[in-house]
Amino acid sequence: MHHMVVSHDDWLAARRDFLKAEKELTHLRDKLARERLALPWERMDKDYVFDTLAGPRSLAELFEGRSQLLVQHFMFAPGWTQGCPSCSFMADHTDGMNLHLANHDVTMVAVSRAPLADIERYRQRMGWQFTWVSSFGSTFNYDFRVSFTPEEVASGHIDYNFGQWQETGEEWPGVTAFYKDEDGQVFRTYSTFGRGVEVMMGTYAMLDLMPKGRNETEGMDWLRRHDRYQ
Repeated sequence: MHHMVVSHDDWLAARRDFLKAEKELTHLRDKLARERLALPWERMDKDYVFDTLAGPRSLAELFEGRSQLLVQHFMFAPGWTQGCPSCSFMADHTDGMNLHLANHDVTMVAVSRAPLADIERYRQRMGWQFTWVSSFGSTFNYDFRVSFTPEEVASGHIDYNFGQWQETGEEWPGVTAFYKDEDGQVFRTYSTFGRGVEVMMGTYAMLDLMPKGRNETEGMDWLRRHDRYQ
């Protein structure tokens, strides 16, 4: 790595100048957070049923007594032998957050189309403790535009991330927030896809601070499931 090396005073001057841009980003992020809270909600009128270790559960029951639910749309389709590596990377951050989320009125779960037995086999292999349920047999993933039919994939474009994507595939990642009111009505309040799912990738935030940054040549080519690193 070849980089400019300067005196302490020059380093401090450059850092203070860059701090101005960082503060602008912080203020913009705060502004977006306020605007996100002001977005309209979508009532969930369809009766989705999920397979869980405790038996069939509705979307409303996934809240586990809390008023907010956060769902990771985890790429794991029927017939796959293991979950997506980048979704697994996202999920590696979940257990550490869950205690804090649960004590701030948020239940967090992962949802995949794979049968529950396959999900549970992989969850145990990875050593995760969070709740992971199956939407196998329901339209949940298709309705939330994170799973796509063979016909959609064959068309050469899919309706993903609120627009048409030329990259196709049967599974894509996402994160969705829900709210349940005192009457038991469930609303979708927010969804994010594409690079928006980086909100779950705290490791990236740390890499962004490092001298080599993310150090990626082609997407997440460096990434391995955590039990497959040398």
